[in-house]
Amino acid sequence: MAGRDKRRRAAPLEGDEQQLRRRQEEAAILLRRIKGLVRWVVEEVAAGRSPSIVLHRYRNYCSSADSASPSPCACSYDVPVGTDVLSLLHKDYHTSRLNVLLRVLLVVQQLLQQNKHCSKRDIYYMYPSIFVEVAVVDRAINDICILFKCSRHNLNVVPVVKGLVMGWIRFVEGEKKVYCITNVNAAFSIPVDIEAIKDVVSVAHYILVVEKETVFQRLANDKFCERNRCIVITGRGYPDIPTRRFLRYLVEQLHLPAYCLVDSDPYGFDILATYKFGSLQLAHDANLLRVPDIRWLGVFTSDFEEYCLPDCCLLHLLPEDRRKAEGILARCYLHREAPEWRSELEAMLQKGVKFEIEALSANSISFLSDEYIPQKIKQGMHL
Repeated sequence: MAGRDKRRRAAPLEGDEQQLRRRQEEAAILLRRIKGLVRWVVEEVAAGRSPSIVLHRYRNYCSSADSASPSPCACSYDVPVGTDVLSLLHKDYHTSRLNVLLRVLLVVQQLLQQNKHCSKRDIYYMYPSIFVEVAVVDRAINDICILFKCSRHNLNVVPVVKGLVMGWIRFVEGEKKVYCITNVNAAFSIPVDIEAIKDVVSVAHYILVVEKETVFQRLANDKFCERNRCIVITGRGYPDIPTRRFLRYLVEQLHLPAYCLVDSDPYGFDILATYKFGSLQLAHDANLLRVPDIRWLGVFTSDFEEYCLPDCCLLHLLPEDRRKAEGILARCYLHREAPEWRSELEAMLQKGVKFEIEALSANSISFLSDEYIPQKIKQGMHL
């Protein structure tokens, strides 16, 4: 590392022993609360009563916005907008949902008692005839997080990580050393346990998030990080929770700007919005997962003409693309927090065309890494 580069270190929040003790205490408190709820449900059923559980509903955006006459909405990143009552009294959807929640809760209780971890797919195969599909387990895990005001990692339910990182950073995850900095063009898996990260050191100037693994590999092949002091992350499509948590952690701890590069189509835009605003499915955790200050680097609809790309790279929006774009345009957060983003999406819809990041390779195979990204960042051509 050159002497002129400023090393950034994530401030140590607490010592290893203190952190471990805190996590153990939090797990013990959560376990006691779970046991208390399960015991209460059993006692209620034994007494011939029907137990009911009240769950808050969260919503980080709605689709009722109207640019002509915007009306206030109740959407919030941390305030519930309503409640659901789950009861065994009636044989309906809520009864089934409560039944699933209790079964998943018993698995979580066992995990915490034994200090073990598993995936939601592991849980699904314990009662496949009841759960029917993994999505049902996923919903129950969300319900449990809302009920106990915790996050998924607190339940010892771990995802299969798909995100990748490379660049000018090194850190330790538990006992595992992740030294991207020794080979800045090599891909490393995103860490699963963000709480176990320590000793983070970086000389990067910024973080670049790319939508797809193909673009990530293009940058690796071009030795982009070697020539640009940065950290590159990809969620390989819609980002999973560890990727979003890791990005949020780096932005907060290293105080680096983050740029995002996605396809010029409605699905690329939705991925970009997931990083900035969070997803509706995890609205209860959006405030802990989103990166509010992430900047949209491209690709923009206007880039097609700006960089003189050939017409063969341009595709017409399909009916489902249009429906997707129209649905996104109606989201309230675009009116409140990102009107410039909304204008770009409107331009895409108006022109009725889309194109991928890789279309920039029509100019030259390394145009993306040699010119497009460096120039855009240097000249501040982002939203």
